[in-house]
Amino acid sequence: MEVEMEVEVAEEDRVSREPPNIRRLDESVVNRIAAGEVIQRPVSAVKELVENSLDARSSSVNVVVKDGGLKLIQVSDDGHGIRYEDLPILCERHTTSKLSTFEDLQSIKSMGFRGEALASMTYVGHVTVTTITKGQLHGYRVSYKDGVMENEPKACAAVKGTQIMVENLFYNMTARRKTLQNSSDDYSKIVDLLSRFAIHHTTVSFSCRKHGATRADVHSVATPSRLDAIRSVYGASVSHNLMQVEASDNDPSSSVFKMDGLVSNCNFVAKKTTMVLFINDRLVEWTALKRALEIVYSATLPKASKPFIYMSIVLPPEHVDVNMHPTKREVSLLNQEIIIDRIQSVVESTLRNSNEVRTFQEQTVELSSCGKLCSPKDTSLTPSSSGSKPLKVPVHKMVRTDSMDPAGRLHAYMQVKPHDHLEGNSSLTAVRSSVRQRRNPKEIADLTSIQELIDEIDSNCNSGLLDVVRHCTYVGMADDIFALLQHDTHLYLANVVNLSKELMYQQVLRRFAHFNAIQLSDPAPVQELIILALQEEDLDSECPGDDDLKQKIAEMNMELLKQKAELLDEYFCIHIDAHGSLSRLPVVLDQYTPDMDRVPEFVLSLGNDVDWDNEKNCLQTISAALGNFYAMHPPMLPNPSGDGLKFYENRRPLGNPDEENTSDEIDDVKMKSGVNDELLLEADTAWAQREWSIQHVLFPAMRLFLKPPTCMASNGTFVRVASLEKLYRIFERC
Repeated sequence: MEVEMEVEVAEEDRVSREPPNIRRLDESVVNRIAAGEVIQRPVSAVKELVENSLDARSSSVNVVVKDGGLKLIQVSDDGHGIRYEDLPILCERHTTSKLSTFEDLQSIKSMGFRGEALASMTYVGHVTVTTITKGQLHGYRVSYKDGVMENEPKACAAVKGTQIMVENLFYNMTARRKTLQNSSDDYSKIVDLLSRFAIHHTTVSFSCRKHGATRADVHSVATPSRLDAIRSVYGASVSHNLMQVEASDNDPSSSVFKMDGLVSNCNFVAKKTTMVLFINDRLVEWTALKRALEIVYSATLPKASKPFIYMSIVLPPEHVDVNMHPTKREVSLLNQEIIIDRIQSVVESTLRNSNEVRTFQEQTVELSSCGKLCSPKDTSLTPSSSGSKPLKVPVHKMVRTDSMDPAGRLHAYMQVKPHDHLEGNSSLTAVRSSVRQRRNPKEIADLTSIQELIDEIDSNCNSGLLDVVRHCTYVGMADDIFALLQHDTHLYLANVVNLSKELMYQQVLRRFAHFNAIQLSDPAPVQELIILALQEEDLDSECPGDDDLKQKIAEMNMELLKQKAELLDEYFCIHIDAHGSLSRLPVVLDQYTPDMDRVPEFVLSLGNDVDWDNEKNCLQTISAALGNFYAMHPPMLPNPSGDGLKFYENRRPLGNPDEENTSDEIDDVKMKSGVNDELLLEADTAWAQREWSIQHVLFPAMRLFLKPPTCMASNGTFVRVASLEKLYRIFERC
């Protein structure tokens, strides 16, 4: 028995080692495989049918879709129709009216040429064609399956042109149909496809709607203006922010092409790139060109904002290989690298010139009164007249702290290590004196845009929070972000980062064009700072960025900031020299220097986030960038108090470091803890300096200058955590 089994196994091994037989597949299997490549999704079928309509010189194309195209796709046009004698072979594979020899492919101008689209649809769906040609009294309707007619054409009433219905798409491809269950996603792709056709073929009217709907989701009419077509499809917000671009080359030794298009300017904001590209009137995708244009825009647009691009490129037909992709989505061009470089340089030049041509509107100087900058007097604090009897305050409403008395602060009850740079009352006295000197600054905004921004701050000020800020008592830091404040009988948590950011922003506006300067000992190259900021962003993201892209962004941002150097220096005391180095920063708050580790992020925000084309928006975004830079963020190094101390510990095993310990012994090895004293001292100093600045610089300045906006009452900047009245009720119950 064992011998027989061994013989059988040996026979099986011998057979498995022999090459398998090659079989000729059944024609139906071949056709269904090919159909799956050509018609990948419902949108693929719509694209093929619409292109056929355009090849038929239609002036109107209407599309009706049901369940994302799986149940029904109906495309109707008013083209020249299909001859009666051509109906029997209409849906056979490789039957076409576009070419007859392979050489014709070198000069093809129509969008279809293979003769596979309709045939493929008959292998994965039920196709019905209704058509009528010029001069006929009636039309014909015929159904197709697996490339052949199911019956003879029947005479029927018809309007000019052709109507093709594809029903139950992928009915015989279960796996494909299951992956396409999201009908809304497929319908949105079809709407996007028709929108792209509509803005290129402006002499053709397009419509697209769901089956049973009375209103079309795409509806365009023939128009001589491409901007009007874009406005009707994508909206006025897109069309109003487009610029004309043109490029051409007629040198046979390098490239021969002509491009005209419309690209978005710096005011346009979108979450994803929209690129509509036609090459010889064929809708295609060109990843290399799209990437090149995104590089140009990435250094101009704000973060997370993408451009809108429409381009039509015309080349000699013999320079284009259209037979590259099953769905004709991609083409190959002769000398395409040269074409990309030419188009990229034209778009980049257009963007730069648009920034140079646009200038701020001339405005009259309006001097605001000093009273507008000063906070109104608080009448609630006016003392009672000497003749009146003072009212007795109940114990549960008695305020037991004074904003000028340190007895109610946390550090008064804690042992804190002394720091040399914080010792002495002379520095504190200097800070308070300097802050008071700036209470009523004489420098007044001399642009109406600045005055409008200041007026917005005043009108949006929350009176309740203003009273809290003016008369609060600083208690101490609750954690790295929140400080404890007492106001009257209430205890608040206040977000120091948000408060300092708003204070710095308001101070920038009030000191506009009248800043003192912080001179950097060594000028910092702007390009290197931007690359550092981009590398820090990569550390926070899961996928690393492209170094060439970072270099390009840094170069373009540096050139932009060099162009705007005069504005930055005159109004904000941000000096960038001719070599592109940052050498001077403004003093936003006296006796306070920002964290210089955040300079790269600040410079990147100047290049990416500032709206340079509108005066008010420009000044507002620069002020906001300065406010974020000067805000009292936590230091980069972890807080050495509490769990943060582990960051500075160096743990290593005791004994001979060359000895190897087995896994059984490793638990018994004693670890020696060492602390990086130099790094710990640096972190301890940075955190202590920050808390000192919060107590002695930030809060005194807040009492004088900050006008808290209404949003701070609801965004978590101020949180009331305790009330004396409620605490008394709780204790009385106990």
